[in-house]
Amino acid sequence: MEIECNIIVEMEKNYDAIVVGAGHAGVEAAYHLAKVGYKTALLTINIDHIAKMPCNPSVGGPAKGVVVREIDALGGIMPKVADETALQFKMLNTAKGPGVQCLRVQSDKLAYSARMKEICLSTPNLDTVEDTVEEVLVEDGRAKGVRLLSGDIYLSRVLILTTGTYMDSTVMISSEVRSEGPDGDHTTRNLSESLRKLGLPLFRLKTGTPPRIRTATIDFSRTKLELGTKDFVSFSHETKKIRPYEEQVPCYLTYTTPETLEIIHQNLNRSSMYSGVVKGVGPRYCPSIEDKVVRFSDKPRHQLFLEPESLSLDTTYIQGFSSSMPRDVQEKMVHSLIGLENAEIVKYAYAIEYDAIDPLEFKLNLESKKIENLFIAGQILGTSGYEEAAGLGIMAGINAQCKLEGREPFVLRRDEAYIGVMIDDLITKGTKEPYRLLTSRAEYRLLLRHDNAEERLLAYGYQYGTVSKERYERYLAQQKEIEDLRTSLPEMKIKNDEELTAYLSELGYDDNKGTYSLYELAKRPKVSLAWLLEKSGIRKEKIIVDEVEISLKYDGYIDKAKRAADRMVRLEKKRLPQNIDYLQVDNLRLEARQKLNQIRPATLGQAARISGINPSDLQVLAVYLKRGDFKNEL
Repeated sequence: MEIECNIIVEMEKNYDAIVVGAGHAGVEAAYHLAKVGYKTALLTINIDHIAKMPCNPSVGGPAKGVVVREIDALGGIMPKVADETALQFKMLNTAKGPGVQCLRVQSDKLAYSARMKEICLSTPNLDTVEDTVEEVLVEDGRAKGVRLLSGDIYLSRVLILTTGTYMDSTVMISSEVRSEGPDGDHTTRNLSESLRKLGLPLFRLKTGTPPRIRTATIDFSRTKLELGTKDFVSFSHETKKIRPYEEQVPCYLTYTTPETLEIIHQNLNRSSMYSGVVKGVGPRYCPSIEDKVVRFSDKPRHQLFLEPESLSLDTTYIQGFSSSMPRDVQEKMVHSLIGLENAEIVKYAYAIEYDAIDPLEFKLNLESKKIENLFIAGQILGTSGYEEAAGLGIMAGINAQCKLEGREPFVLRRDEAYIGVMIDDLITKGTKEPYRLLTSRAEYRLLLRHDNAEERLLAYGYQYGTVSKERYERYLAQQKEIEDLRTSLPEMKIKNDEELTAYLSELGYDDNKGTYSLYELAKRPKVSLAWLLEKSGIRKEKIIVDEVEISLKYDGYIDKAKRAADRMVRLEKKRLPQNIDYLQVDNLRLEARQKLNQIRPATLGQAARISGINPSDLQVLAVYLKRGDFKNEL
């Protein structure tokens, strides 16, 4: 069903692009479009809550940290602002392989949001407007704009929805239910119904947040100190200065106790989740503490991280302690934790339910299959997490740019980016719960590393206009240095002496040759290329040395992953016509016909990843593609 646009001329405001919602997805989308020259409106319920962090005060982590690096390579702003406002920087999984190493920062949540607001209000071509979107306007199957609560009509050539958890949201603490957004914000009440009338299927999702504790009331002496990383680390390659290590704010580790588990078991019937109040599906990989206690009943305790929220607040976030228990039970639960026996709760935990749109309704470029020029990004698409939202936001922004310019859609493959993995998972497989990006979802994770995001994506950022020529040329010069060092290592010789012998012996190597090549030694596990270069009197930037060392030590594994990725790319090049009626394709199983008709994969590779499609179905499609009748459609 389409909504007719009865527009009063005096109320019209015309833009190239409109972005609905100023969370992490909306900011990235709007910033990108404005930066490349399009007149853009960013519509938000509360202008003071732009890119707010209603849940965990951090950016990055496993897989997510790599996404932030990818956003940086595409010219986004989350990486720079995360670096600028971080309280602590920490590289994770450093004892493991490069495919799972990542950066996580503890953010000053107020400083982060304030800086994002400042950027939005000062970016040329970007108008930030405080109002509530009531209705999406569609004409002849194309999105035309929105109607606001104020009565104003905003028209545009492209429209991006990034409503986060604000669409018909409900906050729950036990049986107490309030129609509102995170932290008491207003919710959109009529937008959901508008989308339903347009034929977009909505479903309910649920997430939650833990209680906030007055920091001064925590006995940190009974917890374990968790410091950051001493080395200079950052999300953005353009960041030159971060908070000095000595000034970084520590985190702390504590645990639940048997008393905590007992309190939860005794009061499960009072939790919103277990009393039947919650209707939406919660996140599998970030469950509430009561859900963890039930699902992992064999565990005697659960670890919890105490994280600072802001230098401007005397509050601590209990990571891993999300709940929807009543206030009196939350008090008992918190006081049962080690080090929090006398803690004061500043803000109680709550669960929140909200509307999302079925991701199967969208194409790989994040455009609606039903409504042209309508794009989507963030938690409305079924994701969870600030980083996932921002990654989708910048992709929606770039693809809206492509639409405005008549260019081909911008689609990242699974071997090119974690962002590509996420979009392919959502659009090809769908989701019934808040989707969380994990390293295990990426079959080519050794190719999708923290260290090589620029190598994978910076050319795209330059191509779409958000990476400067100066930055791109610096990158090309750096890549040349990396290649020069890599190719010259076999010719670089190092004579054995007492220092080298002692170093190798300490690492478990007892051979005693007179001379080695740096290439030979650097390929060995545990041997540091940086140490060898320093001993040889060769000075190179850390980023260059690290990249060369990874390529040497994991050469065989990387080549194997590239060969597997090449096989996938061949399938991705076999495009499927979008006008196929799969119900009429002979020899396809009924389930395959139904799934293919619903998802309408763009390529044979995408079809192969649809749940319920088996090899015999792919063979049928391959034969179908070879038929001469369809050559002109490919």
